[in-house]
Amino acid sequence: MIEFETNVQKIIKRTYNVKSFRFKVPENFTYKAGQFFFVRIKINGEEKQKHFSFSSSPTEKGYVEFTKKLTGHEFSNGLDKLKEGDWARLKGPLGEFTYNEKNRKLAILTGGIGITPVRGICRFCTDEYPDTNIILLYGNRTEEDIVFKDDFEIMQKENKNLKVIHTLSEPSENWSGYTGHINKEILLKEVPDYLERNFYSCGPPGLVEAMKKILTALAIPKDQIITENFPGY
Repeated sequence: MIEFETNVQKIIKRTYNVKSFRFKVPENFTYKAGQFFFVRIKINGEEKQKHFSFSSSPTEKGYVEFTKKLTGHEFSNGLDKLKEGDWARLKGPLGEFTYNEKNRKLAILTGGIGITPVRGICRFCTDEYPDTNIILLYGNRTEEDIVFKDDFEIMQKENKNLKVIHTLSEPSENWSGYTGHINKEILLKEVPDYLERNFYSCGPPGLVEAMKKILTALAIPKDQIITENFPGY
């Protein structure tokens, strides 16, 4: 783990209320896909710090990125005011929610902004381990809430072993995919070989617990389940 000062390299609007923040990093900075890091910025003249998962992949050189839903809280508002070139201090990497190259069959269950470390893992596997078979079940409220929608469409064209399935709790009339939350029925249909897979789940604690209940009911061994709870700030 190292700590260093840096600057905002780029800010990308992902949806109406989600932004990605990229920062320059030293050449010797390394991390694993799915890990997190601490970000310190200045808010009203005071330094404030929170931690975020990398939404970038180690294969994307020259920068690191995290992606945040803008919730209206103090730190979130501070991020929303950031501009390219602004100062920041980063510390990391940390965390065990990472891809293990020994596991070549994954199922990922997530919702909303919980997609951030998943995006990094999927990009990493597409670039470095394309023979890793990944089925991603991703729940959101509406189509407008789907983060990295275009990114995942591109990745699926590049990687025949990546399959992304969306479900929406408040779909439009034109929506032809799954509706409601991720449930046992969707999982059984889309992941018929579930006993052969390692499961990753991240997002708000309520979502993660709901996914763990489904997996426990399916008799998935605990050592095949990797989870990460997201804070609500």
